[in-house]
Amino acid sequence: MTTPPDTAAADSAGDKLDIGVLKIAGVVVLGAIMSILDVTVVTVAIPTFQHDFDTTYAIAAWSMTGYTLALATVIPLTGWAADRFGTKRLYMMALVFFVLGSVLCSTAWNIESLIAFRVVQGLGGGMLMPLGMTIMTHAAGPQRIGRVMAVLGVPMLLGPIMGPILGGWLIDSFSWHWIFLINLPIGIIALALAFIVFPRDNPEPSQTFDFVGMLLASPGLAAFLYGVSSIPGEGTVKSAKVLVPALIGAGLLIGFVYHALRTEHPLIELRLFKNKSLRFAVLTMTLFAMAFFGSGLLLPSYLQQVRGESTLMAGLLIAPQGLGAMLTMPIAGRLVDKIGPGKIVLTGITVMAVSMAFLTQVKAHTPYALLCGVLFVMGLGMGCTMMPTMTAAIQTLTHAEVARGSTLMNIVNQTSGSIGTATISVVLTSLLNRGDTLSSKGVTLPPGAPDPTLANAAIGSRYSDQLAHLPAGLLQEGFDLAARAFAHTFVVALCLLAASMIPAFFLPRSKPAVPQGAGDAPVVVH
Repeated sequence: MTTPPDTAAADSAGDKLDIGVLKIAGVVVLGAIMSILDVTVVTVAIPTFQHDFDTTYAIAAWSMTGYTLALATVIPLTGWAADRFGTKRLYMMALVFFVLGSVLCSTAWNIESLIAFRVVQGLGGGMLMPLGMTIMTHAAGPQRIGRVMAVLGVPMLLGPIMGPILGGWLIDSFSWHWIFLINLPIGIIALALAFIVFPRDNPEPSQTFDFVGMLLASPGLAAFLYGVSSIPGEGTVKSAKVLVPALIGAGLLIGFVYHALRTEHPLIELRLFKNKSLRFAVLTMTLFAMAFFGSGLLLPSYLQQVRGESTLMAGLLIAPQGLGAMLTMPIAGRLVDKIGPGKIVLTGITVMAVSMAFLTQVKAHTPYALLCGVLFVMGLGMGCTMMPTMTAAIQTLTHAEVARGSTLMNIVNQTSGSIGTATISVVLTSLLNRGDTLSSKGVTLPPGAPDPTLANAAIGSRYSDQLAHLPAGLLQEGFDLAARAFAHTFVVALCLLAASMIPAFFLPRSKPAVPQGAGDAPVVVH
């Protein structure tokens, strides 16, 4: 049942999370784990899709791109839909879409059907994270947002780490179908628990739906991300496949900004940027997400392509990063509620930057013990950064603004991550394509055969029998050059992290006051 807030309830807001809030957090985390893990699990399955469906890597990669674009399309609608239908009903509907899409994906008979079913899956997955943030924020109250964000941050940080491990095991032990079928039992459990645990919906009077905003924001965001996501495959931003959709998307988004600032109830409430704390949190998150998600693809590739490790072993070697984050995240959540996010986020970014500086010196034979130690320290910094930044954006919003604020932060996170990944991919590809080629080293190539650089030849030797027979000394030189390319690419991520310290410096450094209107939320009693 629900009871109106009173003085005692307000006073208790600063206490530890009660059992009712923890139950809600558990259900939200279950949904978030499915959504986030599904992104990284499918990443390791792309070569399998390429083989089983007899298609190219570029087409198989659309199983990832289609999901991402579906997320980008539906996220802007989440804030309005939550206000209109209620968070519980909408969350359960998103779960149904996600699980239905997962089952359909497992039945795919060709790559085109898989891509189509991944879009269905993405329509549900895109709503799970912003809705989960909204539900948990309403349940805990503004004074405990840091702690509930720490709970929600676990799947966000562990997803990129556990995904390759889980995906590699399922594909090797069973088949690719099980990376989707595993969502069925988990989704049914999450759906039943959401029905039982989540408080009854009490949606506010519906506002007029912003159709103009939807026609500008959703396709604009999807087109822009499509263009950005095409950069690694094209190898340049000058390609028509990159420029045309990116420019069209940017034009639509600019039009949306103009429209949103002149509309009473826009699809995405950009006037929230008047809130100083949210404004600097968005800037911090933009730069941090570019560095975090961009560098996230470097380590698995380095371990597999330069060191020759399997997908499963690469995931295990990266695991210390998640362990470090799990240690500091709950502590950071409690401290944010007491002293504000500013000092915590700055400390976290600094620790991450020091660790990233080490990765800019990685070699072809860097000891794994040293590498795992650095990743553990980096994880300690990660636990103090991502979710405290989210908290800085959300904790000063009123109850009525939380759904729109969560939507806004998830759009920033998704867009920045895509831009960061594309940027890092292009830089790495460019560096690997520099230097001496095989022919310049006296290697005779068949007529018409491509002439790879030493770095690319060494990486190719992992997958090509012909290249594997190159002289050992030449291969070692190539691996050294490839490791240097990865190390230099980490410099880009380090610069982005350093830049994120500037807006992080302006985040609140004291316990936030309860925002006006925050007390409108009911206190949930189970």
